[in-house]
Amino acid sequence: MTKADIVSEIAEQTGIEKVAVQTTVEAFMNSVKKSLTSGDNVYLRGFGSFIVKERAEKIGRNISAKEPIVIPAHNIPAFKPSKTFVEKVKKNVKVGKKK
Repeated sequence: MTKADIVSEIAEQTGIEKVAVQTTVEAFMNSVKKSLTSGDNVYLRGFGSFIVKERAEKIGRNISAKEPIVIPAHNIPAFKPSKTFVEKVKKNVKVGKKK
């Protein structure tokens, strides 16, 4: 499902024009990005959390040069689904089912 699909589905369900829905969806995404880049997590009860995860410094390998390289510590955005969300997916999606 793409952002355009999400916008279309919300517009269909609510009767709101696609342009307004798209503006709202993009504003939501920008708010999440802004919060995460400032180091704040976003919690959506019943859905999940957008969090900033810390990755520790580690040793990697440059395969072409066959040399070890240091990958510095860094932060990455992540999504952690709520328990109810996880249970719903477990119950409704069959193992090995792909579109």
